[in-house]
Amino acid sequence: MSLILKRLQSTAAEAVIKPTHKALSPAQQAYLERVIRVDQAGELGANLIYAGQYMALSHKPALKPILKHMWDQEIHHHNTFNKLQVEHRVRPSILTPLWKVGAFGMGLATGMLGKEGAMACTEAVETVIGGHYNQQLRVLSNNYGDVEEVETGKPSVSKEVTDLQAQISEFRDEELEHLNTAVQNDSHEARPYWLLTETIKLTCKVAVWTAERV
Repeated sequence: MSLILKRLQSTAAEAVIKPTHKALSPAQQAYLERVIRVDQAGELGANLIYAGQYMALSHKPALKPILKHMWDQEIHHHNTFNKLQVEHRVRPSILTPLWKVGAFGMGLATGMLGKEGAMACTEAVETVIGGHYNQQLRVLSNNYGDVEEVETGKPSVSKEVTDLQAQISEFRDEELEHLNTAVQNDSHEARPYWLLTETIKLTCKVAVWTAERV
């Protein structure tokens, strides 16, 4: 290999890996890893909830395209966080097998209750997830502006963080769109509505808290 080619390769490698900001603090790094881990687990769960609902309700022609649209978006969310998890070398939740079984079972069971039950489940899940994403956006906005730039020494938010904020904001808006879709499709007609939605909300909150830490 020629010396010129070696130098070109070395320069290209440096351009790829050269950081724009100094290292995050241990607390900042730990929080970013928590965000990616819990969001990957959450989107895995959402993906499988819709898979279960679609299996239970695919015999309803009017409902199939609505469920498929929301499910396709959740598949995209899940794939995105899978990619981020690999890129940032974040370990998955060790309870991933439990999330898979529980989420699919929740989707299938609420789908078997009919359209109203499935939509009540969607309303409850997306209420929790929308609030969860909002909380993450607040932390990312408030706690990551003090990292110094390598070249200037000025504090700013790195592209890594702004890209993650943009991704979470986009997904948050789509989750809230799902919530509105559920309400428009008679989620409040499910019986027993209050018991069903509050139980699912509590289950989701426990799952989020656990996936962040385990």
